[in-house]
Amino acid sequence: MAIGRPRRVLIAGGGIGGLAAALALQRKGFEVVVFERAEELRDGGAGLHVWTNGMLALDYLGLAEKVLEIAPAQQTAHFSTWRGEVLGAWPVGDFVTRYGQPTIAVERSVLHGILRDALEGPVVRTGAHVIGFDQDAEGVTVRFADGGSDRGDLLIGADGIHGAVRDAMFGPAKNRFSGYIAWRGRAPMEHADIPSGTFNAMFGPGTRFTYYDVAPGLVHWMSVANGAPGGRDEPGVRDMLLRRHAGWGGPVADILRATPEEWILRGDVEGRKPERHWGKGRVTLLGDAAHPITFNIGQGACQALEDALVLAEHLEKAGSDPVSALRGYEAERRERTAPLQRIAWRIGQMGSVENPLLIKAREAFMRKNWNTKAFGAAEKGQVAYGTRWAKAPGRAAAQPAAAPGAATE
Repeated sequence: MAIGRPRRVLIAGGGIGGLAAALALQRKGFEVVVFERAEELRDGGAGLHVWTNGMLALDYLGLAEKVLEIAPAQQTAHFSTWRGEVLGAWPVGDFVTRYGQPTIAVERSVLHGILRDALEGPVVRTGAHVIGFDQDAEGVTVRFADGGSDRGDLLIGADGIHGAVRDAMFGPAKNRFSGYIAWRGRAPMEHADIPSGTFNAMFGPGTRFTYYDVAPGLVHWMSVANGAPGGRDEPGVRDMLLRRHAGWGGPVADILRATPEEWILRGDVEGRKPERHWGKGRVTLLGDAAHPITFNIGQGACQALEDALVLAEHLEKAGSDPVSALRGYEAERRERTAPLQRIAWRIGQMGSVENPLLIKAREAFMRKNWNTKAFGAAEKGQVAYGTRWAKAPGRAAAQPAAAPGAATE
């Protein structure tokens, strides 16, 4: 039954995925409003690894050049033991020739700000904590923690792995703790061993350390270690990390010493098995709310950007049947993201081994496979998907949003 072309799309969550969805939908002529629970629209200071498929999505939105004004393009992704012995090296710089965009690293807050500034009009409402919704044949009403509400034609849940929109549809999510914790930080520094475009992931016994530059004179790092969830850091966390990584090769100790302790963030690493359903009726999910991917393959932000473009494509073509368009979007994106969820989880488990014999086996496996074979699989399975936008006849052209009260098709 024809139910009318959607005009006003509500988005719960003002992170990378929520803002990207808002921008992609604006470019297709939809009116959007983003509800962000925080009192200020800002994102954390951690770094993001954005593969070329994510950059192709940003280029389609007309934002790649803006990102590249700050973010360094990576040339080689290095993988090594904690002693500094090479396990693999991936020539990611070659992607520029093959696909037209590099793989980059950028501060999350920088990418967030670029997406925010690209939006037309005051579409983001801060201090608006979505706790649930009601829907009928004509639209969706979202409910806020302060007792207020708002109504639109569709609702996109982009409110993260613990999002209220998903839980309102399907009950409490079966998120699972990975068994390890990530400490993230930023070091304002220049270092001879960290030239522009650096990426190095180092593997130790039950712990890892990854670092890459996200801007001139700024290095993002992450220390990962096995442990129990729910812990909190006491003062002196930087000294604790220095002890953990004592004797590690490369510039690890220098990076930690250069990091202000107040710039260190701790977080339990969680994931979720791929789910068969992302939506009901006029409601769907996007990004971590739909498919949380652990950091191990650097695809979390990339997949949220892809979600945004694919969702906008389906809704643009929906005509008078947006509900079917949402189900089509979900089917396409589930097929894409489910394997990435599984791969990221398996790599995380491989990285967390502590037994000396298993560590030797991991190192032998990586030395044998973590070059052409693994790089080719990552390119085919993760990066090449972005060519759907690289081959497009042109970037998404901005279209005026429907005026309030405009008739729907």
